[in-house]
Amino acid sequence: MAGCGGGDDEQPERAATAVPLRGQIGSLLVSSFHGTTLPGYMEGWLRRGEVAGAVLFGPNITDAAGTRHLTGEIQKAAGGDALIATDQEGAAVRQIPFADTAEELAAAGVNVDLAPVADVAQPGSVMVGRAFASDVPGNVVAASQELLDAGVLPTVKHFPGFGRATENTDDGPVTIDTSRAELETDLEPFRAAIDAGVPLVMASHALYPALDGEYIASQSPAVLQDLLRGELGFDGVVITDSLEAEAVLARSSVEVAAERSLAAGADLLLMTGRGSWIHVFPYLLRRARRSPALRARIEESAARVQRLRSDLLE
Repeated sequence: MAGCGGGDDEQPERAATAVPLRGQIGSLLVSSFHGTTLPGYMEGWLRRGEVAGAVLFGPNITDAAGTRHLTGEIQKAAGGDALIATDQEGAAVRQIPFADTAEELAAAGVNVDLAPVADVAQPGSVMVGRAFASDVPGNVVAASQELLDAGVLPTVKHFPGFGRATENTDDGPVTIDTSRAELETDLEPFRAAIDAGVPLVMASHALYPALDGEYIASQSPAVLQDLLRGELGFDGVVITDSLEAEAVLARSSVEVAAERSLAAGADLLLMTGRGSWIHVFPYLLRRARRSPALRARIEESAARVQRLRSDLLE
């Protein structure tokens, strides 16, 4: 698979260190907004580099021409390298109804798809109908390649596997209480995608006691660093699922969750609530100014995201 992590790794790292802390933090935030036109506040965040880009949902979408105009305005505000994401899994989850192919998604101006689903859905799972019904590793790799061929970055989700869940983390806390040996089956599609060079992995908000009895996956160093980066060898960008999920908010405020995810090893923070930025950005800025460890983590993630954004311009 033609991945998005090649090239001179040192150059983006040098560029990231040259960016002021405000810009480094902004490069790790992806925000939603209301409406079918770009609001002034979002335009300002993009122009000042205080967000890396936007995530689009159904209420942002009109028709092909309107969507292309909107994504063009986002890119204009950001200087041309914004990450513009949407949740286009296929089947029941399609935020852009007129985009049936990866090429049509790219033509609409979307350059990050929060898909494909790499979960192995068990009977009774909430992922039945969203996950591939057979040969999940093969289908995930093929779907990822199709997106990459069209110039759209795929995001395999929900690491380390959400196919055993009977509830959605959007609605409340979820614990996947299965053995480490059984989780090997759930990890197979992620291993295949990582071996093929997928550029993004989305972390689940479920708790996996066999991996970490205290922290949900999106906030767990054991899951994101030891397992994903250490054992599976992933060197791309880790993005969280929505920070406004009830499984997250049941544990902390959105800004504390953002810090916990960054500290654990996440790179991009997905905010699907318009008001989240005004809490998350100043909080991370304040905390990073006091914590050398958090500043180092932000710098590391900013370099990874910069590589990703640079690859989109090639």
